[in-house]
Amino acid sequence: MHILLHDFAGHPFQAELSRALARRGHRVTHAWFAGDTGPKGRMARTEGDADTLAFLPAGQDLRYSKTDFLRRRAGDIAYGKELGQAICAMKPDVVISGNTPTEAQEGIQRACRQTGTPFIYWCQDFYSVAASRLLARKLPGPGHLIGGYYRFLERRQMRRASRVLHITESFRAQTDAWGIPRERVSVIPNWGALDEIGVLDRNTAWAQANGLGPGTRFLYSGTLAMKHNPELLAGLARAVTAGDQVVLVSAGVGADGLAARAADGTLPGMRVLPLQPFEVFPQVLASGDILLAVIEREAGTFSVPSKILSYLCAGRPIVLAAPGDNLAAQILRETGAGQVVEPEDTEGFAAAAQAFRDDPAARQAAGAAGRAYAEAHFDLERVADKFETLFSEARNGL
Repeated sequence: MHILLHDFAGHPFQAELSRALARRGHRVTHAWFAGDTGPKGRMARTEGDADTLAFLPAGQDLRYSKTDFLRRRAGDIAYGKELGQAICAMKPDVVISGNTPTEAQEGIQRACRQTGTPFIYWCQDFYSVAASRLLARKLPGPGHLIGGYYRFLERRQMRRASRVLHITESFRAQTDAWGIPRERVSVIPNWGALDEIGVLDRNTAWAQANGLGPGTRFLYSGTLAMKHNPELLAGLARAVTAGDQVVLVSAGVGADGLAARAADGTLPGMRVLPLQPFEVFPQVLASGDILLAVIEREAGTFSVPSKILSYLCAGRPIVLAAPGDNLAAQILRETGAGQVVEPEDTEGFAAAAQAFRDDPAARQAAGAAGRAYAEAHFDLERVADKFETLFSEARNGL
């Protein structure tokens, strides 16, 4: 079976799924947006990979902007057209596409309809719902109309898809409301790259190379985009004691603002570093004593931060600012792997992080609980079994 697995974001765990499927004899083309600055997995063949695995970097030449709406929209449309042309040329047996902006997804699905290729909508987030809320806040009036257009497109894409794949059962309520038949909706929770991210000593070669001190390190890794709240990290940086550091390994508009404030001395407790290649990502996470994640309320219901899954693998305590009904928040509460505060609770976020700093036993227990959860739920071979079943159902019209 020739599988085209498209993950716009380029996450590590989805690249590892492509590797696992290729090891089973499938021909797998793994596509992602190569023009994005966010954290990426291993996006090239490495020693030990199956000969049937190929990587397709898409959108390398696009002048993409995440801050200019018109340029971003033009980039999404161009990206969908480019990947659609690739689909028409290679004619895979099945396409699965996730983390994809609505208008980019439109071009991908159109190509699948033209070639008769089964298309699986991998719903990592209800992009149109989150975008509608953000646009309504930033563009009162026109934002509601634009959001309505995106909801129309996303709903139509799901209705036309061979299958819709959710990452949590709670997403079913939205597809039920949109009239998507339940028999065409499946659920496979996300997982972390357990085999790639181990539990390491904090004094990694990466920490030493970057001059990280011996004090407590509160580490955030990943993009800081529209749906994140940088002030939570800024508040913690103002609260830390001398010798401790908030280490931000990031990119995006939020990271740029914090970097400027750290550089001018406004946030002396913060160190900002660029995103790192996946080869050193396990060392990056291990270098932190407490790992941090933030997500705003508007995006929180339909967004599961993938970084949390990597954090769980690393065996470090986690402090998350997110709505209580977020899946990652539920996991942390149920397993004891970290603390959750509301997205607007700047003081509570800093207090939760400092509580872990002051209690080594609690840090150890939370980190061990997170790793235990990862080992119990992130078995890649079992995940690959579920995807093979999904692909067969999509191809057979089940």
